[in-house]
This record gives sequence, structure tokens and C-alpha cells, in this order.
Amino acid sequence: MNTADTLLLEISWEVCNQQGGIYTVIRSKLPAVKRLWGDEYCLIGPFLDSKVKAEIDIISDPTDVLYQAAEKMKAMGYDILYGHWLVTGKPKVILINPDRVFNKLDNIKKELFEAYKIHSENVEKLVDETLMFAEVVKVFLSILCQPSLIGSRQVISHAHEWMAVGGNLLAKAEGIKFKSVFTTHATILGRYLAMNESNFYERLGEFDWKKESKRFGIQTQTELEHFGGKHSDVFTTVSELTGKECEVLLKVKPNVVTPNGINIDRFAAFHEVHKWHHEFKTKIHRFTVGHFFQNHTFDLSKTLYFFTSGRYEYKNKGFDITLNALKKLNLMMIENDIDITVVFFLITKKPTWSINPNVLESRGVLEEISHDCEEITKQIEEKLFFTAASSNKNEGLPDLNSLVPDYWKLRYRRTLQAWRSNQWPLIVTHNLKDDVNDEILNHLRRDNMLNSPLDKVKFVYHPDFISSSNPLFGIDYDDFVRGCHLGIFPSYYEPWGYTPMECIARGVPTVTSDLSGFGNYVIKNHDEGLEEIGVNVLKSDGNTTESAENDLAKLLFNFVKTSKRARMDMRNKLEDFAENFDWKQLVKFYQQAYLQALAS
Repeated sequence: MNTADTLLLEISWEVCNQQGGIYTVIRSKLPAVKRLWGDEYCLIGPFLDSKVKAEIDIISDPTDVLYQAAEKMKAMGYDILYGHWLVTGKPKVILINPDRVFNKLDNIKKELFEAYKIHSENVEKLVDETLMFAEVVKVFLSILCQPSLIGSRQVISHAHEWMAVGGNLLAKAEGIKFKSVFTTHATILGRYLAMNESNFYERLGEFDWKKESKRFGIQTQTELEHFGGKHSDVFTTVSELTGKECEVLLKVKPNVVTPNGINIDRFAAFHEVHKWHHEFKTKIHRFTVGHFFQNHTFDLSKTLYFFTSGRYEYKNKGFDITLNALKKLNLMMIENDIDITVVFFLITKKPTWSINPNVLESRGVLEEISHDCEEITKQIEEKLFFTAASSNKNEGLPDLNSLVPDYWKLRYRRTLQAWRSNQWPLIVTHNLKDDVNDEILNHLRRDNMLNSPLDKVKFVYHPDFISSSNPLFGIDYDDFVRGCHLGIFPSYYEPWGYTPMECIARGVPTVTSDLSGFGNYVIKNHDEGLEEIGVNVLKSDGNTTESAENDLAKLLFNFVKTSKRARMDMRNKLEDFAENFDWKQLVKFYQQAYLQALAS
């Protein structure tokens, strides 16, 4: 492909606006796309917050056609920003304020209805904002694609998700000449149905997309997806699973499957995965001591850290299956007298009032104990040195206890006494705003998974993101993952699934599901020796929930029995295996989509 003859515009609501998974796709793909397209590539997103100016290095180049188009829009009264986005790859980016066309909103909705029969009455605020964004994108395309400006060059406008495809649809309806690509990363109707209907995949053909989209109040979004796929020159989605979903729910078959990748350079540990694992596991040990050792202790050298994370979708993310499997794992470990403890972290986002005061207090007292130990160590070190230097005899060590001042002995004892508790460790770290109706918390309480001293599997439900500013962990999420032993993601509905792929890139063994796009892709393209390298794909497709739970419990039990040496081997192999998912390898599928668009 001769990119010098073509301008590639990639449009998303999440350009410079981190809201969800599309942001990750775009950010991670940038270096690979830039290597292929160079300055002929530009991102377009909404200008929603003036603070984003700090991330943009303004471009003022009168010979640049994108600059010329942006300046023409600016002269027409639009609020537009053009420059280099100061992230890896430094791509060109255009941000346009959708609020400037608020007075045209009724006309925008009328145009979409007249051209495509898209209904958009009485919609939520976000939908209105995306429709206004569609209008400003259409205006930009109408200026850029004029022969007097672009000459004989082609323009590809590649939109992600229903939030960005409206601009292409409006521009097509107006007769603007360009090539269009539309990628849906999931169908919004599929997500709603999977959350609310049992046996979603088995019943996929039963659903009437028009009727169901009205039932869930997502008619506009679903129609944008439907017509976006139908009227694009090339329609793509991220997995074969979602492709089948598009055929049934959107009545449009994707032309190309464009699997998601990662930027391996971001995760590269340069063969130091073991060092990093040990370093961050030690940080998690600090949390574990503070959270559990108030009531009872266990051997940290025989402790495994499992975790899951993601959007709060109790069923879709497989939280229900995971918790049931862990309950069974606990019984299996007790019955087989396994001398290991599993601490399981469930990381998601849920409205909270604050971190639980008891959890914070325990952490605070633990820090005081740590301070006391440091002071005692300093005093022993100094006195021991002078005692040894002044001794004329070849004697053994003096009584170390005698070197500690009474004040520090008393303070140490009192602090420890104040810290000890008869209360079992809490299963949730925060005070939830809706404690009574929380599905995860109710599951743990109902099944008596309450961190009893007799349990081999312990639970920590953390309804907030982990970051270095978090007072409980003090490390970023990426580092937390590196410190864990296993990531568990048996999703029921997952069009792709970045979390298991990112585990692999960090050298952390993982469990995924054949009902996730990533899991399905792995078993179809890399089916040999997966378990040996630490990639486990749970069979959920066509399997009963109970069977899937039993299979997961057995898988986890086998991992618990795996030797430390075998786990180290997995980390080494995973580091190499991750190369298969680098954007350098997977960007070719997007290139295929662009070639098809140009040939259409």
C-alpha cells in the first residue's frame, strides 16, 4: 500500500479521552500504525476538556492539508485543536468540540432519520453528545475531502464503535467522497442481552434486534451500529465470536476480523520477570500481613496470589463462576491437606463511601509496628557494634534482648497488643454505597466465604482501582499484576479481553474462556502446549455452568500443586509467547481492511 497517496483518519470518542477499552486499543496500536503510515495518519476525537491541551503540541504548518482544513473550520467558528498527541508515537491529532453545534441537534437527528431511519428521540446525554460529535466530524470531512485541498489523494475514515460512526454516516449521506471503515469492539445489544438473559449464546438466533434494543432503551446506539456496518466500505470486528453476534444482532457480516494486540515494548521486562515478580510480590505481602495477620497468620512463603479484574459485570466477566470455583478449591485444599494459602483479589469499580476505617486503621498500626522495628534494629545494630568492638574475648553474640531499651520493648508490645484482633479479616476493603444489593458481596456472604482461619482460600474484594496513590497497596495496577501468580478471567461475554493478554505480557499465568474473543483466538491459532506455558482456556461454550465451575476448580487445584520451579518456567515461556500478540504482528489485519476499503 502506497500510504503517500492516502490519508488515514482514525476516529474514536476515546482519543485523548480515557473511558474504556477503546482507549487501550488506540494507545497501544499507535507505534505500529505510525511505522506504516507516518505523517499520513491522524486521530480525531472530541474536545471535551481544556486540560487536554497539556497533552497536545500544537502544529502550525501552512503546507499541511490537515492544518489547512482545521484552520478553515476554526474560521467557521468551530472550536478545534490540531497538534501532536504527546504519547508514544506522537501521532497527529484533531480534537473538535461537539458542543458548538448544540443548536443544530434537532437537525442532526432529522438528517440521520431521513437518511437511515435512525431513531434518536429522548435519548441520554451521552448519545446527544456523540451525535453532535458526528456533525463536527462530517464538517471536517467535507472540508478535507474537497479536491481543491486534497487533490487526487484518497481519505480513509476509520471509526470505532457507535459513538464515532455517526460522522461517517452523515458524510456518506451528504455525498462526500471518501473511504469508510467501521470497527465495533462489541455490540451494545449483545452486552445487555448477555447480562440479562440466560443461555445467551444458545438462544442468539431467537432475539429480534429491533424489539430488544427498544426494550433496553438502546435503540439509537444499536441502529448506529447496524447502519454503520451496513453502509461502511469495510466493516470489521475484533473476534470471530463477535462477528457471529454482528451477523445475528446487527444483520451485518463483518468483512475482516481485526484482533486486538498490545505494544510489547511497554511490558518488556528484558528477562527480569522473576526479579519484578519477587519485588512486587513483596509489596503485596505487606498488604496481606496488614489485612490478615491481625487475626491469624499463615506462611507467606507458601502463599499464592490469584486475582481477577475488570468492569463490574457480575455474570459477563465470570465473577460468579470464579467465586463458585474458588469455594470448591477451598474444600479440595482442606480435604487434601494442602499446605498452601491462596489469597484471591477481586478488583473492580463500584461506588463507595470510603476505605473501611478498620482496614485503614490496621494498615496504619502496621506501619507503626514497622517503624518500631526499624528503630529497635538501629539501636541493636549500634550497641552490638560497640559491644563487639570493646570485647577482648572471643565470645558469641550477647543477649540481643538486653540491647533494646525498655521504652522500645514496651512500645513494641503495646503496639502489637493494640493491633491484634479477634475479628475475622474483612472480605471487602471499602464501605460500599449499596452494600445490601452488591452481587459479589452477597455471593461471598451467602456461601460463607468470610476469611475463616480454617479456610485455605482467602478473599479480598477491592471495589476500586489500584494505583500507587492507593494507601492499601502503594503500587500501580501493572506492578500489582506482576506480583501475582495467576489471573482468572473466565468471561461469559467478552468480545476480546485485554486482561488475560496483558497478564501473559507480564509473565503471569492466566485463565481465560473460549467465550472470550481472546480465548477463542488463542485455541484456534496456538492450540499446542498452552497449559505448559501458563495459558489455560476454560471450555464454556456448550458447557453447563456447573461443569465450567468444576473444570475451573480442578484447573486451579492443579495450579496450586504446581511446583515453584514450574511456575518460574511458565513466566519465562509467557514472555516469549506474548510476542504473538504484539501489534507489529496484528496490525496487518487493519492494513487488510484499509486495502479492501481502497479497492471498493
